[in-house]
Amino acid sequence: MKKIEDKAFDFSAKLRQQSVLGRLKDYIAWQRSVRSGNNDVSLPWLSPVSVNLDLTTACNFACPHCVDSGIINTGEYLDLENIKGSIDRLKSLGLLSVILIGGGEPTLHRDFEDIVRFIKGRDLQLGLVTNGVRLDRVFPVADLMSDQDWVRISIDAAREETFIRSHRPKQKKVGLRTILDNARELKRLNPDISLGYSFVIVWDGIEVMGQELCPNVEEISEAVKLAREYSFDFVSYKPCLLRLDNSQKETLFDKPDIERETRIIDVIRENLAKAEMEAGVAVKILQSVNLQAMLDRNVHELKKQPRYCHMQFFRTVLTPSGIFHCPAFRGVEKAKFAPSTGYMDDDQFDGVMKNLEYSIQAFDASRECDVVACFYHHVNWWVENFIVSGRDIDEIEEVGDTNFFL
Repeated sequence: MKKIEDKAFDFSAKLRQQSVLGRLKDYIAWQRSVRSGNNDVSLPWLSPVSVNLDLTTACNFACPHCVDSGIINTGEYLDLENIKGSIDRLKSLGLLSVILIGGGEPTLHRDFEDIVRFIKGRDLQLGLVTNGVRLDRVFPVADLMSDQDWVRISIDAAREETFIRSHRPKQKKVGLRTILDNARELKRLNPDISLGYSFVIVWDGIEVMGQELCPNVEEISEAVKLAREYSFDFVSYKPCLLRLDNSQKETLFDKPDIERETRIIDVIRENLAKAEMEAGVAVKILQSVNLQAMLDRNVHELKKQPRYCHMQFFRTVLTPSGIFHCPAFRGVEKAKFAPSTGYMDDDQFDGVMKNLEYSIQAFDASRECDVVACFYHHVNWWVENFIVSGRDIDEIEEVGDTNFFL
């Protein structure tokens, strides 16, 4: 778990891992060739390193802060044949990890257990983001997971009332303690699994559709107490993101107010310090890239993107409605470059690569992502700066393989 989580957000290091470095070099060489005017060279015919796999749009929560609320419960899902064909094709071309996440609750897919068995049978690293209500569906496949796999439960609270207000579960019998009990049982079934307590920080005054969200800042350190009690390995803190109605883009602090931001940041810092003390060595505290930027009053820097989003070559999002180049643009038509069947066979994959090549060239991240506090900001700039530096590709330092999640 330590190796995995130490590199949770160090994406440039992940791209320099032994198993990934070759395609990073190929990509840089392609970019340099195209920029020098050679349009006869094609994008390397390789799979992404990692895919976000949205199994279904079904969700049994109604979280008012959900950035995907516009695309859930549409009745769409990926069928098992598509999933198996896509995973096999991608694995043969270099896929290394799969994250079951987003656009719905993965454990609600009718073939969830078979999908996990198939992914692990292909020797891929597996991450699962779940609301925890159907952890009983993870129990039968828990033994298939290794110490490089993780399950992260979206809890976002430490008190029962806050949990209910934040998630609005559709089943009245669902509660925080029930989910925590099942999380501890999952850890008992397989102690090797890296078990995470996900906490989206919500502060006073955040409104969605005219309705104020339930704040949870005062529960930040209480969550660590629960994490220790229920055998979690880490607590992951992220700031609440909003999806702007007029652009469909995820953003942070949509209405700048320096005095308000300063007050919020000070309160969050204070509570995170308490959380660190509470964690000790028993629980690891993770802070997302955009949370760190927010605390450093540096969010504006994350919104200054290079012209090219290089990460779309290394990480994509496969959903029931299509393949998208970025999690922050899940469901946004301009970020879609293939139908959901695009990875199933060579003919379709060839079309995907042509569309992806066009997307890399045509999607202007400096303009399209100017309000997005991007997780991949640093690695995009790292790749861009290396491309234009003229340095020999073989100068890139290789690091050991540990974590292929992007």
